[in-house]
Amino acid sequence: MKFRSRRIVTDVGFQIAPMIDIMLFLLCFFVTIQVYSQWESEIEIKLPTAETAEPPQRLPGEIIINIRVDGTLVVNSQILDTERLRGLLDRLVQLFPGQPVLIRADKATPYENVIGVLDVCRQADLWNVSFATATPETADTKSPADAG
Repeated sequence: MKFRSRRIVTDVGFQIAPMIDIMLFLLCFFVTIQVYSQWESEIEIKLPTAETAEPPQRLPGEIIINIRVDGTLVVNSQILDTERLRGLLDRLVQLFPGQPVLIRADKATPYENVIGVLDVCRQADLWNVSFATATPETADTKSPADAG
């Protein structure tokens, strides 16, 4: 006996609705990530150069402490004093022991300001501390002829 299928198979074609959903999700994701990545680049800090500097490999959850020329501390676009920084780092250590911290200090920042932040990190029992530097090529992106 030969049974015939009474169903007619039709080609469904390309489903556009799921593709639009996926593209919208990706767009939202990349816009959100781009906003977070700009927080640290908005701060005008000229890093000191080092011949052995490597491109930064950000660690998950890394806290970046920016030190301006005048000694102002900036974390996540918020200006903090030493006491508020200490409170933030204390809470951070309680929640995430071994939290990595990156210190970005302007090359004209007095040494005592950098040591002060390093001391606050030590008081909060943070041991995973690194310093940001720039390669000589990236520091010299503008030549004196381009400045005028």
